[in-house]
Amino acid sequence: MTDGAVSQSARVLVAADKFKGSLTAVQVAERVTAGLRRVLPGLEVETLPVADGGDGTVAAAVAAGFERREVRVTGPLGEPVTAAYAFRDGTAVVEMAEASGLQHLPSGVFAPLTATTYGSGELLRAALDAGARTIVFGVGGSATTDGGAGMLAALGARFLDTQGQPVGPGGAALAGLAAADLSGLDPRVKEVRLVLASDVDNPLTGPKGAPAVYGPQKGATPEDVATLDAALAHYAAVLGPDQAASPGAGAAGGIGYGALVALGASFRPGIEVMLDVLGFAPALERATLVITGEGSLDEQTLHGKAPAGVAAAARAAGKEVVAVCGRLALPPEALGRAGIRRAYALTALEPDPARSMSQAGPLLERAAESIARDFLT
Repeated sequence: MTDGAVSQSARVLVAADKFKGSLTAVQVAERVTAGLRRVLPGLEVETLPVADGGDGTVAAAVAAGFERREVRVTGPLGEPVTAAYAFRDGTAVVEMAEASGLQHLPSGVFAPLTATTYGSGELLRAALDAGARTIVFGVGGSATTDGGAGMLAALGARFLDTQGQPVGPGGAALAGLAAADLSGLDPRVKEVRLVLASDVDNPLTGPKGAPAVYGPQKGATPEDVATLDAALAHYAAVLGPDQAASPGAGAAGGIGYGALVALGASFRPGIEVMLDVLGFAPALERATLVITGEGSLDEQTLHGKAPAGVAAAARAAGKEVVAVCGRLALPPEALGRAGIRRAYALTALEPDPARSMSQAGPLLERAAESIARDFLT
């Protein structure tokens, strides 16, 4: 055996996130498994696709045995879209991107000032209708910057202008907010445990707030960012400023703030929540080697992304961890501090980024063959 190899009675746990733009987390697990077994046909492999609260969270829950349920909700531009949540034993996993994510915008079309989270509120309501007692609310990948006002409106809140009329959809319209009436909020919200699962801890507004940091990804110009920041600051002044600086308030265009201030949500790092929900601890106990990863292992990975969470949990349990990724932008010492013994990047096999992405599946199988040879033979 070489390079820290584990015993021949090895059991491998593949707990990787998606390779964005190339492979889902489920496909990553399938390809890694295929590559490992090409070298060691009888190898025991357990797969547990993971997510950190952003897009892919429902798919990870379904892969772990949750039931996928679809509903028609209002998309970010106001049009109907089909969104899914996951349900098992009284726990619902709701992913706001399913209702209000960038994937629902036509190619090249953005609506930073007017996109709404109304559909996310409808998705939460569907989970309540299903009898959820715990709701894990994964937030990320949003097309919206409305502070969760749309979500709260779908759950019965009213946001009124000086004429007593409802303000329009989107973050910019909140500049005209005169009163917030939360008396009509669905009373069931107070009866459930609502966990805000996010990989970001930004505040609502300011230089590190939702508009400034994430607005440009949603098509916001510098002028739009200023408009949205002022509108959300006014919104928070009306609704309650105490939670505006809380970790996670700025998540997904400020929907985190809406969940914290009006729905009684508690904030937890998304990967921690998801590892609990997916049953990671018992799977980890059974494993002798853990393979994690995501599309890009970079500085962001170290700040709450799925591979860092998996590696931290595995290191605490004394298990060895290696990673697979599309591109690697971390030096070995940074990987080591994160608890990752070695990373295998697809760009090391195919330097051309476009080909590396388009051929991600076969390349990942080759990387997994290398892991099997380096750590398991």
